[in-house]
Amino acid sequence: MGSTANDRCIMCELRADRFEIVDENELCLTLRDSYPVTEGHRLIIPRRHAENYFDLNVEEVAAATRLMHQARTRLQADDASISGFNIGMNCGKSAGQSVFHAHIHLIPRRDGDQENPQGGVRKIFPEKAAYRKG
Repeated sequence: MGSTANDRCIMCELRADRFEIVDENELCLTLRDSYPVTEGHRLIIPRRHAENYFDLNVEEVAAATRLMHQARTRLQADDASISGFNIGMNCGKSAGQSVFHAHIHLIPRRDGDQENPQGGVRKIFPEKAAYRKG
């Protein structure tokens, strides 16, 4: 993995004994999330240290997108109950970022895993999830 100019970065120092690499390409890795939101939750992580998604270059974004598609295909092939996905990136402390190395969450969803999934990622502000004016 790359290095960071500031303090030690957990994602720059990935160790095989702590994280299972599910897939990889020249610029990014796919890992199982250590604290999965749902079964199959994956993280797509660039090898180079970049603080958040907006610091990635075009090639890294493309490499991450390829891995995301591969993960989606494999997850659905292995688990027919997966009927959707949430894709998420927290960019900045105010957006909830707690690990300051860019990473993309790919979260499999299943029918019935939540009583009312309408609003999806909008539920970070629950009062805004219901698509209503006002």
